[in-house]
Amino acid sequence: MNQDRERIYVCHTFYHVYVTLLKEYDLPEEKWGQAEIALSTLSTDFGNLKERLEQCGMFRKVYTLIEKKHTEFPELAKYTASHNNVVWHMINRIIFTKKFPKMLEPYIDIDFKRYKDIYVYCDWDPIGYYLSYKKIYYHALEDGLDCLKYLDGARYENRGHFELKAFLASKNILFIQNGYGKYCLDMEINDRSCLKYDYHKYIEVPRKPLEMKLTDEQKKVILKVFMPNADEVIASLGEKGKGGCVLFLPQPHPQDPEIRKQICHDIIRDYCEGYHVVIKPHPRENMDYKALRPDCTVIEGKFPIEVLNFIEGIHFKKAITIVTTAIDTIDFVDEKIVLGQSFWDAYEDPELHNYNSQI
Repeated sequence: MNQDRERIYVCHTFYHVYVTLLKEYDLPEEKWGQAEIALSTLSTDFGNLKERLEQCGMFRKVYTLIEKKHTEFPELAKYTASHNNVVWHMINRIIFTKKFPKMLEPYIDIDFKRYKDIYVYCDWDPIGYYLSYKKIYYHALEDGLDCLKYLDGARYENRGHFELKAFLASKNILFIQNGYGKYCLDMEINDRSCLKYDYHKYIEVPRKPLEMKLTDEQKKVILKVFMPNADEVIASLGEKGKGGCVLFLPQPHPQDPEIRKQICHDIIRDYCEGYHVVIKPHPRENMDYKALRPDCTVIEGKFPIEVLNFIEGIHFKKAITIVTTAIDTIDFVDEKIVLGQSFWDAYEDPELHNYNSQI
């Protein structure tokens, strides 16, 4: 089939959509509106973002992409079980690499072979297996800003005989994400200097310069896409959002909600004393922070924190997080505090989050 479509982006999070808009606005104006975008249902509830993207005029078409986790196919369980026998394990990996995407076919209703360029965030999700199975070339993009700094998923999930597995992936015998698959052309990252393990397919495309190139009108479009209620957010902050408060950016980790509640209380007690606290929940976080901390102001709505850069008048004394790399991109705080992964060590087994140290 002819490649009669220009490009498509497969997004799994709000941040992915944000970066996609930055990339599209970086192109010559005559290319605007030619791209298509697919919002995956795998891990994020995008709400009515699809409708807002359709209205913004930057995309030819907006799809909802149905991806199924391998756990939804019970017959695959025997191929993902752990084995001490390396040969047995590798054979199962090879079988899984073929069977899983074949089972996905009935759910993927986008004809990816029609596109000249395919951009995939999180190619370790089912879409990476599917495109490799169909022998369709694509470009990968990092999941979150500098995310490989904390989790080099390709090496972590394939620790033990990694070079052998990478070789087999390069031949499409099994699949490894983040550029190691045969049909992944390259992978965009924000900053090569933060990598412990570099790779020849990585392409450095810093995100901040793309944001700085935006015009005021483009910022308004992006703000309308992610925060149609921006005026309400500003009103809810009132004077609190103009310099004298602390912005706390919690994350949907650890998985145990009771631990996350304790972490929230402890951070506010130990690092925010004397300040009013404004909480901006992570877009994938379902914690009711209003009920948990009625003494704090909670910013409602699901959107990447970067878009607050586009609202004039918002300013905070401090911003505090554990590992949210997005904190590096915000311009409306005087001091940024990153506690680091080791902060979680007191609350759970360090091996549950210190991924790269286990490679």
